[in-house]
Amino acid sequence: MADVPPLQRQETVSSSKAAHGAADMTRRMVCGGLAGMIAKTATNPLDRIRMLSQTGEHGSTTTKRITPLQLYKSIIQNEGVIGLWAGNGANLLRVFPAKSIVFASNDFYRSVCGYLYFGNGHQNYQQQQQQQQQQTLPWALSFLSGGLAGMSASAATYPLDLARGRITGKLASPGETKHYKGIINTVMITVKEEGVRALYKGITPTLLGAMPYEGIKFGTVGLLERIFPKNEEMQGSNGGVGSLLNNNII
Repeated sequence: MADVPPLQRQETVSSSKAAHGAADMTRRMVCGGLAGMIAKTATNPLDRIRMLSQTGEHGSTTTKRITPLQLYKSIIQNEGVIGLWAGNGANLLRVFPAKSIVFASNDFYRSVCGYLYFGNGHQNYQQQQQQQQQQTLPWALSFLSGGLAGMSASAATYPLDLARGRITGKLASPGETKHYKGIINTVMITVKEEGVRALYKGITPTLLGAMPYEGIKFGTVGLLERIFPKNEEMQGSNGGVGSLLNNNII
């Protein structure tokens, strides 16, 4: 059997590493998403109490300060135990698409920034990817790509975030039915009463908050990758300190 040419062997190894990296990233995203769903479900009662404390829509006519314990009792009395998990469905639906969009769009924006910064105009896609893996983006470009990824994910999943806020932010008064009863019901009522544009009401401050949050997160990962560069042993385990943080920050 003829020996495989070195160039073809190198391309085969690179393709194998890329496939392994993609499979490992998918595994991390699925595990991280499931862990996030479990954590959000477990802490949803506390989040519901926090939302009611902030909005003041707890159905009480007293002017005195309502304690978290009183809010807890009011939720159970007016909506039952299930009321403690109101809005949890919308919250869970946001986990996987939001994280998937963040990671996928961050890779896209990093590729664009790398193309503009390194000037890989005469290389094919695989060569561009190999060079960008060897040359780390500056912190500012990592910040920019991460910030744009966060804004993309927030814009795509904002209607679910709005529905969650409206479901959890108001407590039904005694003897009355809830105005918003679920994700689909909330979206339909919002569109019927306020129009389609209402689904994106308040999105501007959300996007402005997502930009620095995701930007600082991914920018810090990029900075750590420059401080702790990859070596051969680390590449076998899918990167160094920066890659480890990037794959595990949820």
